[in-house]
Amino acid sequence: MAAAISNLDTTTFAETIASADKPVVVDFWAEWCGPCKQLAPILDEVAQENADKISVAKVNVDENPDIARQFDIMQIPTLIVFENGEPAARFMGASGKASLLERLDGFLG
Repeated sequence: MAAAISNLDTTTFAETIASADKPVVVDFWAEWCGPCKQLAPILDEVAQENADKISVAKVNVDENPDIARQFDIMQIPTLIVFENGEPAARFMGASGKASLLERLDGFLG
């Protein structure tokens, strides 16, 4: 079963994070960001392979600057893992699949 990565905006972000029954990995990204584009297919794979353990969502920082400001996003890509509606971990920069899975290990258990 393929897990869809949802795109969040100011109208859907808070409700999606608050109502999640598993950790949500949010990718803060932008169209013009090269490392963000490198990370996208890796996130797709991780989302599909771990759909029963985590959800993955994206926030375009250019289209949703208020959300980016709320979480002090100074560099993209930035991934924030939300657990029980609260930020639980933050990772900056693109990484390979093995490194990403290692970073997320505590949430995939």
